[in-house]
Amino acid sequence: MFVSLFICPICQSPLQPAADTWRCDGSLNAKQTIHPFDVARQGYVNLLPVQQKKSKAPGDSQQSIEARQRFLAAGYYQPLQMLVCQQMELVLSKKRLSAQDETETNNTETDNTDISRAESPIRWLDIGCGDGYYTQAMAQTGMDTLIAADISKPALIEFAKVSKVANRLWYQQSNEKAEKPKKMAVIYPLVTSAAHLPLRPHSITGISSIFSPILPTAFAEVLADNGYLVIAKPDVGHLTTIREALFDSVREHDSDKFLPSLAPYFTLVETHHISTPLSLSAEALTDLLTMTPYAYRARAESCQALLATAKTKPFDTEAKFIVYILQKNADI
Repeated sequence: MFVSLFICPICQSPLQPAADTWRCDGSLNAKQTIHPFDVARQGYVNLLPVQQKKSKAPGDSQQSIEARQRFLAAGYYQPLQMLVCQQMELVLSKKRLSAQDETETNNTETDNTDISRAESPIRWLDIGCGDGYYTQAMAQTGMDTLIAADISKPALIEFAKVSKVANRLWYQQSNEKAEKPKKMAVIYPLVTSAAHLPLRPHSITGISSIFSPILPTAFAEVLADNGYLVIAKPDVGHLTTIREALFDSVREHDSDKFLPSLAPYFTLVETHHISTPLSLSAEALTDLLTMTPYAYRARAESCQALLATAKTKPFDTEAKFIVYILQKNADI
């Protein structure tokens, strides 16, 4: 019997994907109402009901998205992208080895000589994917399904358009798999709230949150037993010279502050630190400010003074990140 990976964001009934319109079966709705969700021409699905919105246009603005695209395309944060994907590949490798060991044990216990049983599919959720700089790279780490979620509709549009051109959306896969030289994930771009994930409980192998919200209960609810959580945050000393130029008082990043809230659900397995020097032109520095909260937290005159220094020579700073690998506790 087929069990859908997705649930309706309105009534939580099973939600069936399709190429044109997703529909729930209404089984958990008192009136048996079937809720439809159209697939946009760009390839994303909007599963964010109006009652879950906290503003008319939640998430990043178009200006912020375009600035981030330019900045990341220049490769400034590529070392972080590579580290995240390397760690995800290791996590997925561990999951496959664990699944193989379990299958062999079960076969031995049942005296079953058929060890060709299909492995459980690897399903990954990237929370706050934005326009997909990190997410597109994640899709090449060997997973089967990649759900890209963000509350910003403009960001999802950009991500979905790129995925569609690359023939990686879920409804484009029927004739593609056999032709791909390297395993590529089937992608589902979803406009949705991280607090109300439209996913069946315990159905996801792993979750990534790159500079995005950390919601322990919601994450634990959709993660399968022993599922993984990969988190990237700014580390101590991140962009210090920029922050010193913008603010009279600079508070250091407290990267670990969210860990106590995760402790009831997850065990910290590893942490990884990475840093990269940046030499930024005035244009690159403008984009960096626009894509961060600095754009609205700093005084306009402070931003202008900082940008003026980069017009004569590149502004030097250092990006520092920390990546956490956590695993869901077995008793959750």
